[in-house]
Amino acid sequence: MKNHFLSSTPLLLGVILFFSNANAQDSSYVIPLWKNGAPGFENRKNEPEQAKDWWVRNIHNPSITVYLPAKAIATGAAVVICPGGGFVENVFNAEGKDPANYLNSIGVAAFVLKYRLFRAENSGYTKEHPIQDIFRAMRLVRSRAKEFNIDTARLGVMGFSAGGELAAWVSYKNYQNNYTPTDAIDKVNAHPSFQILIYPGPYSAPETVPSNAPSTFLLAANGDECCSEPIIKLVQLHRKAKVPVEMHLYAKGAHAFNMGYRTEFVSLKSWPQRMADWLKDSGWLKK
Repeated sequence: MKNHFLSSTPLLLGVILFFSNANAQDSSYVIPLWKNGAPGFENRKNEPEQAKDWWVRNIHNPSITVYLPAKAIATGAAVVICPGGGFVENVFNAEGKDPANYLNSIGVAAFVLKYRLFRAENSGYTKEHPIQDIFRAMRLVRSRAKEFNIDTARLGVMGFSAGGELAAWVSYKNYQNNYTPTDAIDKVNAHPSFQILIYPGPYSAPETVPSNAPSTFLLAANGDECCSEPIIKLVQLHRKAKVPVEMHLYAKGAHAFNMGYRTEFVSLKSWPQRMADWLKDSGWLKK
């Protein structure tokens, strides 16, 4: 019996590790932005999403997926992440889940936004609807800060490509009254404490940057025909407004290198570390 137990131990340990890893991977959970569905579109909340490979489409019940860091390393900082996809689809894994997991590894809580896609065929939405979604997401996270163990003064926004436009719109523009308030959450401040724009879309750069704009981290590859110029404009606007800004423009690469996990360029593979350095140097990671 003793020998039988010893020979079975590796198998038992493997089973335990499998279930432990499965539980760790399944620790995220989804919260709809509005309990009864998006304002004016409540009748669409139960339409199923479509998801395949790297994208999610047919988003009619906008939500945040919550990723919390281990309590032992949690800093209290948090970020709402807006994946890209041209407002046709949501690049949920590579520009949502992957950055969320990275942020968790440095003690930052992350909330991946699934927003409505106004450029999808026959969507029935306009540009105003994803703007409603990002404002509501910022407010929802702040309203539940105690539950998420985060500091409301250290809630930032992060966006890739089209998601970078969303992040910029909540950072630079005043859309406070772009829909009729539905509950107390809509009275919460939506303004981000800082923003991270990764190859943001061409509509991310406003005509002017207000003096109360959040401290900003900008990053793109010079070969990105659509989304390298916006960060050059933004760094100049930030300097003019005397708002803290850091920019990284890489010589190699094009659009949509995501977190750098699948690129051939060494510099792009390590760009998340530059973001982590900036977060630390800026004081956002202090417990």
